[in-house]
Amino acid sequence: MWRPRWHRAGASAAAAVTVTSLLPVHPSLPVTHTHNHHPGRRKSDNKASTYGMNYLLSNCTNGNYASTWTPWKTRKYNPGVLGLHEEVMDLYNFMSPRPEEAAMRKEVVNRIEMIIKELWPTADVQIFGSFSTGLYLPTSDIDLVVFGKWERPPLQELEQALRKHNVAEPFSIKVLDKATVPIIKLTDQETEVKVDISFNVETGVKAASFIKDYVKMYPVLPYLIFVLKQFLLQRDLNEVFTGGISSYSLILMVISFLQLHPRIDARNPSENLGVLLIEFFELYGRHFNYLKTGIRIRSGGAYVAKEEIMKAMTNGYRPSTLCIEDPLLPGNDVGRGSYGAMHVKQVFDYAYTVLSHAVSPLARSYPNKDSESTLGRIIRLTQEVIDYREWIIKKWGGRDLARTDNRGKLDSASPHSADSPMSISSPQQHSSASSVSSLSGSDNVRNTHTHTHTHTHTHTHTIDR
Repeated sequence: MWRPRWHRAGASAAAAVTVTSLLPVHPSLPVTHTHNHHPGRRKSDNKASTYGMNYLLSNCTNGNYASTWTPWKTRKYNPGVLGLHEEVMDLYNFMSPRPEEAAMRKEVVNRIEMIIKELWPTADVQIFGSFSTGLYLPTSDIDLVVFGKWERPPLQELEQALRKHNVAEPFSIKVLDKATVPIIKLTDQETEVKVDISFNVETGVKAASFIKDYVKMYPVLPYLIFVLKQFLLQRDLNEVFTGGISSYSLILMVISFLQLHPRIDARNPSENLGVLLIEFFELYGRHFNYLKTGIRIRSGGAYVAKEEIMKAMTNGYRPSTLCIEDPLLPGNDVGRGSYGAMHVKQVFDYAYTVLSHAVSPLARSYPNKDSESTLGRIIRLTQEVIDYREWIIKKWGGRDLARTDNRGKLDSASPHSADSPMSISSPQQHSSASSVSSLSGSDNVRNTHTHTHTHTHTHTHTIDR
């Protein structure tokens, strides 16, 4: 069973510093490194959370310590948005699933599937979500759906079997029978991978197929998704029940952005990812009208008045703040449960400000401009995540890759192989001026405005926003 580095024999002094940095730290209080107790899990048991790290990072006077939080940066980048494009590529290649990670997850699926088959031999267990599409981070959940002949989801029966076989951490098993989609949540005992299990819900499998189609349509999509998922994950904004947005909502937001981008050909694999990332943050952080406007993906994409989306909604529902029409079920508002959508808007606005400053011409005169990471101003990886990946690679290294070709089953390959990344030899040389839609929210009208990234720079290491 995996344990954080400070639980294992021979933990280094550096690990002790990491432990302390994981605790909530008030900026005005001194930091001590004398704790010898277990620090406890952070919010939501999130290995990737950077909550409480700001004080240590903001007091670093050189780039060496900060580089431990940006392990994808192993070279000097070009200035401006071209350098950001290169760094997005490197982050994607660093974070993309490794064969060992896919094999480990398949082993988790096999353990649970054996228990399900023991209970119901004719049941069909399928994988959906990020593990199916390949768009998963090292600590992402596994989503499973069980198809069988039941009048009601047999949640309690499966819960008892899971406890009997001791495959999950005992206190991690939760039965959410009152949820819109009843599920069982658990954490695998050996690997600490979280698993959600639902019954007879076809929409997840269909959504995975839908996403795979758009990954083929827009080669830039996986690169943006990996950056944005990590950005939200470390801020605990990646799940609806913690006030964030779901992966499906995020993917639909990116697809809509690419569909309706006013200037570029998002299907061109050489488009500048730095420009796209900044303009995504600008659109959803500053210009999108959350009060009046809904997002539509079908029929080529559109921004529509919420009143129009509401016409297809049933059961008395009204469009939510983040209103995203489900392309597979038009009466369903994908963003309905995202009560913290305005918080997500705020952090997108923050990221836009930070990145647009960082790629401005003034940035070339900043101290440490060569050693600092542009993406590292908004994204950092914890040592716990890095250690976890190393443990997986060591334990599952050399095992056969897990691949199946049945409907909804695992394809362990990432959307783009890290060994053959998207060409960056000649990305589109956009200026750092962005052109995005300013949304009035009335009907389907988009007014294009140009916003130039020439703000006065304010140097910051803050990432809790």
